[in-house]
Amino acid sequence: MARKFSWTTVAFALLLLAYAIYAAVFIYQSSVVVNGERYFSLFDDAMISMDYARTLAQGGGAVYYPGAERVEGFSNPLWVAYMALFHLLPIPQQLMSLPIQITGALCLLLNLLVVRRIGDWFAPQQPWVGIGAAFLVAFFYPLNQWSLLGNEVAPLTLLMTWSIWVALRARSAGRVPHGLFLLLGLSTLLRMDMLAFGLLIVAWLAWFDRTRWKQHLASGTAILAFFMLAQSLARFAYYGEWLPNTYYLKMVGGPLLLRVMRGAYVFLKFAWNFNLVLFVLPLLWFAFRRDAESLLLAATFGLQAAYSIYVGGDAWEHRGGSNRFFSIAMPAYLLLFMLAAETLRQALLDFWKKQGGSRLRLAERISLLALAGFLLLSQINFDALLDTDSLQYAFLRKPTIYSIGQQKAIELGLYIKSITTPQASVAVVIGGSLPYYSERPAVDLLGKSDAVIARQAMHIPAGQEWIDFRPGHNKWDYSRSLGELKPDVISEVFVGTNAEAEPYLKEYRRIQVPELKRWVPDGILYLRTDSQNILWEQVAPYLLP
Repeated sequence: MARKFSWTTVAFALLLLAYAIYAAVFIYQSSVVVNGERYFSLFDDAMISMDYARTLAQGGGAVYYPGAERVEGFSNPLWVAYMALFHLLPIPQQLMSLPIQITGALCLLLNLLVVRRIGDWFAPQQPWVGIGAAFLVAFFYPLNQWSLLGNEVAPLTLLMTWSIWVALRARSAGRVPHGLFLLLGLSTLLRMDMLAFGLLIVAWLAWFDRTRWKQHLASGTAILAFFMLAQSLARFAYYGEWLPNTYYLKMVGGPLLLRVMRGAYVFLKFAWNFNLVLFVLPLLWFAFRRDAESLLLAATFGLQAAYSIYVGGDAWEHRGGSNRFFSIAMPAYLLLFMLAAETLRQALLDFWKKQGGSRLRLAERISLLALAGFLLLSQINFDALLDTDSLQYAFLRKPTIYSIGQQKAIELGLYIKSITTPQASVAVVIGGSLPYYSERPAVDLLGKSDAVIARQAMHIPAGQEWIDFRPGHNKWDYSRSLGELKPDVISEVFVGTNAEAEPYLKEYRRIQVPELKRWVPDGILYLRTDSQNILWEQVAPYLLP
């Protein structure tokens, strides 16, 4: 006999297919055409990881470029190692980012399967709950943008959702999930701050499984401690530091109060743009059902929100609304949102029955249609986190806002490569993509891969609005980067710092390249006058007095 499929199975299969098409279109749209060739590229932070991955695969070690000082300018060692695997394959440069983007899409597809399972766990008699939650997660644009542009957000989201699912099952079955604790330990290699989530899971199991609380605490904390100690010892042995350079860059040298105020502002703005009524809707679920499972979902999002506030948020909320810290916990939040919406639907049906309403079967169907419409409108609202223009990106009417920056980096990188020898060093603000495509040693002006700059005080100009504080983008030292390291090429200086850079530009000749006017002021690059690594005959037509 032919196997019968329920409507929910068909609906979920169509959802997965729709998301796969959506992700494929997003990835294709994020690519750019330069010199007649199509380049797939990642968000610039992810491209810094690609720089390290390429050097690692080439045998130069886990450093910024071959021969660079040992500085850990990334915070995702396992993701760097994964990227390095593809650099061992004969994949052309313009396509090297594509496998990473496809990996992100696959992680999010698997994440939808887990989200549906968690939804079915909470509402086994209402299969549309899991499907509705999966729909909200699938088309939450910020999560797609961060994941499909190569950040470790995609595997972290899957690991977080999967950990919640396994923890729910372990508590229900009355067992100690040693495999889950190992997975949480591994997640700290993707990002060290996943330790906080790991401790949350351990604490939740210990508190709500009192018969095995000692085993949960002993096993969970021991495994997490082992992973943290092992990677810290390895980091110290290789880099001579206990923490990544990015920690010092973002967390050292600035006022704690300023950082926390900016983080709180980012969170409140996220909640406001989300629509405050919709944002607090999941609280309705707790009015009807206060249980351990629901608390785990709420605590997961709350933890990420608190962490984002503590570190001052991300640097890119003005371009996406939901930062990378919120986004990985959005499946937990959207599950609560869906459960609350279903609870509201059930409450309205019960009210209808108590009022003696007739045709209950028709009322049930109408309520489900109303729920579907509410979810669709809510999804549109969520994707308009900045303004209604944001929907052009969510509906794929426009490629991601970061594609224009990637085109700039690729064109600049390829041009610099064409006028220099492989030994030429390049001062960069775009610290990932430009070095990757120029294939030249880089001087990172903002300090992600410079241990000296990362430990300096942050630049906080008098009168600067605290909401303009951007973590990881407020340290530079031109006396070191330009005066001491003397790069052969200066691609650009950080916006608003021209006066600080000016004294160090006296040793440089300017070239004005018409085709670069779109990317740098007046198309001007700076070349060190006495450099032997510049192909001067190539740039002679562009030299300025």
